[in-house]
Amino acid sequence: MKRLLITGASGFLGWHLCQLAKQEWEIYGTYFSHPVEIPGIKILKVNLTDFQELRRIFSIIKPAAVIHTAADSQPNFCQTHPEESHTINVTASCNIAGLCADNSIPCAFTSTDLVFDGLNAPYCETDSVCPVNIYGEQKALAEVGMLERYPMTAVCRMPLMFGAATPTAKSFIQPFIQTLKDGKELNLFIDEFRTPVSGTTAAKGLLLALEKVSGIIHLGGKERISRYDFGQLLAEVFQLLPTGIKACRQQDVKMPAPRPADVSLNSSKAFALGYQPLSIKKELEELKVRS
Repeated sequence: MKRLLITGASGFLGWHLCQLAKQEWEIYGTYFSHPVEIPGIKILKVNLTDFQELRRIFSIIKPAAVIHTAADSQPNFCQTHPEESHTINVTASCNIAGLCADNSIPCAFTSTDLVFDGLNAPYCETDSVCPVNIYGEQKALAEVGMLERYPMTAVCRMPLMFGAATPTAKSFIQPFIQTLKDGKELNLFIDEFRTPVSGTTAAKGLLLALEKVSGIIHLGGKERISRYDFGQLLAEVFQLLPTGIKACRQQDVKMPAPRPADVSLNSSKAFALGYQPLSIKKELEELKVRS
């Protein structure tokens, strides 16, 4: 089996990707601060911001392909720690693209729908980026830097993702479910729109992009939905009382990082390649069966 290096194996998306990819690849997964064990996968602690260490890992593993999911992906953290997050989100990403170029191997990178300002959705791949927060800025810089180093990189703009909790990471739905189960109030935005997918669907999209894409691709879901409406659907599927769900607006919640209003993605290019997200309701129903 060919060797696939997955950075960020202890993250929500990285973990889901390892589960799916191990059927066809020999997987080497990296983590930095959250040790994780995944059956059938070789896990290594790597500081991706140390170029010498990164280069050594490439020469030892000799991967046939790389999927780079590791990031500081909390917009509020990036906003308050811009230099620290820049080293992993931008510098390390560009170095990974450079090493993939040196070895002429496929490289896929997880960018974000937050490279957009939220004023002209739905966005397709050719639309101009205009991030409103530092995390979005860093991902936009990484996109440009990686494609300059290695034009064959598949730059995958990811939407909001949800799914089963992993040993080291949750998605946003776990706290939602807990809040409703506890009978507490859940305040959700009626004026923030995304095109969410499950972690499993996102992982399928990344593996497809690794094989078929060079340049930018959107891996959003098929439905544009607000946080509030998502919460209503979640309550319905998981049979939780929706009375605790309260509508609020972005301006009602003060956070370090500004948030765009509507970064829903047009992912028809990926759909044409065979990327097939299920409806949000179906994704949630499948999650409920497995949980």
